[in-house]
Amino acid sequence: MRKYTPKDNVQARSYYTDRFYVAPQVPREEVESGSHFADVINTLKKLSKESYVELGQLVVHIRSTDNIKVLEILKEKCGYTICSELSAVDYLAQDGEFEVFYQMLNMNEAKRVRVVTRIKKDEAIESTVSLFKSANFAEREMYDMFGIVANNHPYLKRILMPDDWVGHPLLKTYPLQGDEAASWYEVDKIFGKEYRDVIGPENRDPAKIDRYDTKRFSRVGYEVPFGADISEGEKENDIEYSKAPLADYTKSQKQLDKRK
Repeated sequence: MRKYTPKDNVQARSYYTDRFYVAPQVPREEVESGSHFADVINTLKKLSKESYVELGQLVVHIRSTDNIKVLEILKEKCGYTICSELSAVDYLAQDGEFEVFYQMLNMNEAKRVRVVTRIKKDEAIESTVSLFKSANFAEREMYDMFGIVANNHPYLKRILMPDDWVGHPLLKTYPLQGDEAASWYEVDKIFGKEYRDVIGPENRDPAKIDRYDTKRFSRVGYEVPFGADISEGEKENDIEYSKAPLADYTKSQKQLDKRK
């Protein structure tokens, strides 16, 4: 067994911080009486816990158990026949809850409504595939990335990650570079666990570049044969720029030379 590394607050510390930066808040506006959005709120009645306008679209907060009722009313009575997106946001560390949202579109009025609800960890929500076929893959992705179960979904299984993948990558407790299982997954699947000592763990840091790697990275100005040994240095090669009928790419290089 590999040593278990606790995954709590693995993203608590950002790589880049600015103590003077304050994230701007999106302004919220009241629903104007007599407007299209006011009619939507009147139709939903008590099913709407809170509502406001944000960036030109209506945001409606509801109870998680009312998601089918609310979406059915929006579709049948308010003209919101398209569910363009649905997913979740991880607020477990902050509030102990997930935020699940549905992005609704009314093509006739060119209006959008965002339906928002909250659920606890390990709490399921009712599938909306019966109302919108587009919810099929979206709810599978929500299950795959967050582990949120959509009850009565016709085929709830992972859609992006392999079936035997451990964990849910969009949880904020999931390490940015993957956990121990992620670092060995492809090695175990393709070659077998007996080759771990030969191949080593997968490098999951996309920012890491080895200047002596002559197989995976472009070496503009220092081209060498594939897999060549450059541990003792390599010769600099002149860079040739092409001349096109409408653009002379050599001019930019001449300007750079003058600045030097």
